[in-house]
Amino acid sequence: MKILVCISHVPDTTSKINFSADGAEFDTNGVQYVINPYDEFSLARAMWFKEKQGASVTVITVGDASTEPSLRKSLAIGADDAIRIDAEATDGFAVAKQLAEVIKGNSYDLILMGRESIDYNGAMVPGILSTLIDFNFINACVGLEIEGTAATATKEIDGGTESLSSSLPLVVAGQKGLVEEKDLRIPNMRGIMMARKKPLAVVASNNAEALTKAVKFDKPEEKSACKMVDAGAIDDLIDLLHNDAKVI
Repeated sequence: MKILVCISHVPDTTSKINFSADGAEFDTNGVQYVINPYDEFSLARAMWFKEKQGASVTVITVGDASTEPSLRKSLAIGADDAIRIDAEATDGFAVAKQLAEVIKGNSYDLILMGRESIDYNGAMVPGILSTLIDFNFINACVGLEIEGTAATATKEIDGGTESLSSSLPLVVAGQKGLVEEKDLRIPNMRGIMMARKKPLAVVASNNAEALTKAVKFDKPEEKSACKMVDAGAIDDLIDLLHNDAKVI
C-alpha cells in the first residue's frame, strides 16, 4: 500500500502573531513553525500502517524552502521520502491543484491529511483534492482500518460518530482521535540522522491560479479590564452581569 501524507507548515500556537503596518501581510519575524497538528495525527496513523502492514509512506507539502524542516521532521519520524512543491500556498484551491498534479502521476492508494490547517482553518483542501483526483473522501476521521483494498473508518458527526466503509483509493481528512495523543511520534536521534539520507524531491509549481486573496488581517480586540467584586457584594455582581455584561 502506497500512502501519501499531506502536511502543512504552520505557525506554532505559542508564537506571537503580528501583521504589517497596513494589515495586508502576515509578519513572519520571530515566528516558530511546526507540522500542522491535525496532519500529525494522520502521519502517526500512516506510520502505524507502515509498521503493521508494510506500507510505504511519502510526505508532501506546498511551499518554499522554509517548509523543509517540517518535511525533515516527518522523515525523522519514519516517512520513507518527501516531496516539496515549490509554490506559495496562497489558497485552498491552488494548494489542492498543486497536490493533484503530483498525485495523478503516481499510484497512491491512500491520501492522508488533517481536516484543516490551524493557521487559516479553511478546511477546503481535502474535499477539493478528492474531487480533482476522483478519489472517495472521508472527512473528520477519528478511526481508520485498512484490509486489502477495503477501508473502514469512523468519523465525527453532530451528537456522535458514524461508521463508513470504502474501497481504495481514498482521501482521509483526519483529526484528534485518529490516533491517541500518546501515540504521536517524536523524532529520536537515529531517526534524525537517517532523515538526512532520505530523498526530498523538489517539484516545480504548475502555476495553479488562486481563486481567493487575503485583503487585510485584523487582530481581535483586546479584552477589557477585569472588574473585581467583593465576595459578599452579590447585588453588585448581579447588577454588573445584568447591565454591563448583559448575560442575565
